Formats: sequence, C-alpha cells, structure tokens
Amino acid sequence: MRGWTTPSSFCPSSSHKRLAGNWRNSLLFAGLLGSLAVHAAEFDGQVVGISDGDTLTVQADDNQRVRVRLAGIDAPEHDQPYGTASTRSLAALALNRTVRVRKMAEDDYGRVVGVVVADGRDLDAEQVRRGMAWVYRRYSRSRRLYALEAEAKQARRGLWADSNPIPPWDWRHGGKVSKPSPSPSASFQCGVKRTCGEMTSCEEARFYLDRCGIKGLDRDRDGVPCEALCR
Repeated sequence: MRGWTTPSSFCPSSSHKRLAGNWRNSLLFAGLLGSLAVHAAEFDGQVVGISDGDTLTVQADDNQRVRVRLAGIDAPEHDQPYGTASTRSLAALALNRTVRVRKMAEDDYGRVVGVVVADGRDLDAEQVRRGMAWVYRRYSRSRRLYALEAEAKQARRGLWADSNPIPPWDWRHGGKVSKPSPSPSASFQCGVKRTCGEMTSCEEARFYLDRCGIKGLDRDRDGVPCEALCR
C-alpha cells in the first residue's frame, strides 16, 4: 500500500506552526510553574499526613503532595521509646492545619527539609520544647533549639523522663553507643492506675501514657500527661 501524503492544501503554514509551537510552550511553562511551586523557597499547604515525630506530608496549594522533614531535629524512631508519643504530638500540632513551609534543602530520600510553621509556631522548636525530639547535632547550630532542649531536659519532659534516653541516630545503629540505665519505671505495671490523681510522678504518668496507652492522662492531646506533674 502506498504511503499517504498530505495534500498541499492541508500543509500547515508557517504561522500555524508558530501558533502550535507557542501553545506547546505555554503548556510546558504551566507544568513547570506547577512543579516550581513546591520547589520554591516557601510554599503554603495543608498537612494531610504524619509519618513520625519529624516528618509530615503537605498538600500544597497546587494539590501536589510533598513530604517534609522538619529541619534541625531528630525524633524517636517508631520502635523506640517515645516514638509513638512523638508522632502523636506532631499530629496534634499540625494534622489538617494550614502551614507555611520554608524550604532549606532536599535530603537523600527526596524529601523537602525545612522549617514548618503552624498557627504561628515553629513545629521543630515545639517538638523539642515538649521533649518529643532531639536537636539533630549533625545538622543544627540553632542556639534556640539547644536552649529549648536544655529546658525540656531540666523539666524532664517527654523522652527526658528517662534517665538516659538513646538518641535516634544511635538507635538506628543498634543502640550500641549508649544503653539506658535502670529506671524506676521498671517497677510500674500497666493496669494498676488510670487517672492523674493516682500518679506520684511525671515519669510514672508518662509510663502509663506511652507504654500502657492511657490516653485520658493527656486530655489536650499535646503529648504531655498530667500537666500538674509534668510542667
């Protein structure tokens, strides 16, 4: 069968070619703008997912979903003490809220690394203040974060209720650098107590919240139980 040849009357003119080219360029440019929206220095969006105590998913204004790692902090791993409490704390601060993300870098996993602000609060700083994350010493030189960590440690908030908590960067390597020393929490037992009035210390309250799942101890869901004891 012979090949079909376009009649000369149907051959596009140079002006038609320019128009088609401009249209294609416009579509490419629009797609590029959408991509740049989430790669810009700052963007807004709604938090639609929480992975752990330092990672969340933001749906940007252009409907792209972006995984964001909070800069400057490292939260406990899922299988680490306070891992669940840290995740729950970040969810209480950010889930379903509108946030502003200030991008600083991208990590090896393709996540945006940045500062995330919700309701006027820096989430990285708030997680550290609550004792729900460490300052990530390898990457952060923030005096503010270190001061908040020292304050949380002094008050024995969150993970600092343990006498010798293992940083997540050591935990990920088998926890060989340091081991927790014996703690009074070894004497606590799930099922014995259920209310703040029965707790004798912040450490005991945290044990029943984090290990036994007594959510009634944390009525405002900020990750801090029995605030009369733990503030």
